[in-house]
Amino acid sequence: MTGPATGLYAWRRGSGLRPDGDEAARLLVADSWLVQDGASRGLDLHRARFTAGCAGTGEAKLSEVDSFWSAMLGLLPRRGDWFPRVELVSAADGHRLRLRVRPAPARTTEVAVWAGRGDPRAVPQRKGPDLDLLGGLRREAAEVGAGEALLTTPSGLVLESSQSGLLWWEDDTLCVPGPRLRVLPSVTVALIRRTAARQGITVAARRRRLADLAGREVWLANALHGIRPVSGWVGSTVEAGPSVRAPHWQRWWAAAAVALPRTPARPFEP
Repeated sequence: MTGPATGLYAWRRGSGLRPDGDEAARLLVADSWLVQDGASRGLDLHRARFTAGCAGTGEAKLSEVDSFWSAMLGLLPRRGDWFPRVELVSAADGHRLRLRVRPAPARTTEVAVWAGRGDPRAVPQRKGPDLDLLGGLRREAAEVGAGEALLTTPSGLVLESSQSGLLWWEDDTLCVPGPRLRVLPSVTVALIRRTAARQGITVAARRRRLADLAGREVWLANALHGIRPVSGWVGSTVEAGPSVRAPHWQRWWAAAAVALPRTPARPFEP
């Protein structure tokens, strides 16, 4: 690590990453992942999702995103637990690519989920614009004793949660929401699906309502917590199923981290 361990840094061509204090900038795209002693999971997928999000805004050139990404990797700490976030923001002087270096929050191995109130997101398939809104939903969930809020379509089809992708088991089939539903492309769900397919497990996309998940093993999955079985559906009469497969998959997730690329970074300049 060539600079301070925590902070917000903006990338500029020719000068690299420097401290940035503009918290009023509007968030257009974001991506984050867990780094543990210099190792992470699915970094190539996080890069692809962030790059696609930036391309979708029309605000940043792909060559610019590539240069930023290389500089960003060089600034990440290689010791301790961290939860960095890359951002594309709109500021008074134009768009800006930024890195937010943050200590990793506390992590949990299971989660109670509030049945929620639909899906208020404006841009559900791009991470960033709705993060403040989703944070508000999680605070509402916390008020009723839950860690996350379930997001559903107007007709009640399950999508994902306020912070995680959704998976569940129907007998020996691992299920995810139907392909035409508007969900955020989850890196963690993609890694689970890829591994399940390699193990010969059938993975199916299905359209289900919360009532259809009664008694089933349901997981929330994201880059911070990995795999968390749902321990209860708060605000609903639906009962959560037993966590039969989760312990095995949680051990797989713990062992899946790989070392960050050794990317030289421009020296930090305060």
